[in-house]
Amino acid sequence: MGLLSRFKNIVKANVNASKDSTKNPEKALDDFFRNANMELGKIKAEAASAQAEMNTAKRALDESKSEMNKLQRYAEKAVEAANDDDALKFLERKSLQAAKQKQLQAGYERAASKAASLQQIQDKLAADLDRLEARRLDLKGKLADAKLQQQLNTAGSSIHDAFKAVEEEANRILDEAAARAELSHDGQAIDLDEKFKALEQDTVSDSDENAAMSTEQELSVIKEKMKKKE
Repeated sequence: MGLLSRFKNIVKANVNASKDSTKNPEKALDDFFRNANMELGKIKAEAASAQAEMNTAKRALDESKSEMNKLQRYAEKAVEAANDDDALKFLERKSLQAAKQKQLQAGYERAASKAASLQQIQDKLAADLDRLEARRLDLKGKLADAKLQQQLNTAGSSIHDAFKAVEEEANRILDEAAARAELSHDGQAIDLDEKFKALEQDTVSDSDENAAMSTEQELSVIKEKMKKKE
């Protein structure tokens, strides 16, 4: 599996895991970026290793080219010295080095291609994560705002419920006081009626007594008149 495909699969797995972590979306975001950055770190390490392999292949290729140039010069000098045998030996060694150089060239090209691909993937993923990081901060801000709003809603609901309970209790106390006042008022009315009747009876009794006393006085007057006639 290629590195890019592997990273995409990891990202997809992280996204699916994040969808399941609805209870704590902020933690899901942090987990996603932590895992993504870990994978990016691995890709950076592989890219650095590929770059090191490319550099090693480049040095071997450069040394092979230098060796071929050196053997070419030696062969030319041998020819100048009329030493064909040595010139042939140098040319034979050069031929062997040329075959080796082809292998080194192919190895270097493979290493360079791998290093370039990994570097390209690394740069793209790093840029994508940088852009996503800005969105992550924005999302975390929105989550913080949503959490605060939820707390405010909960607090507001609690205050409303508490106020409603106090209001109901106050109304109950007022209703109870009003009922007691009404009962007390009715009791006072009964007492006043009774008192009025009692006063009325006392008044009648006094009137009867006064009437009785007037009759006796009248009788006394009659008797006095009769005595005077005698």
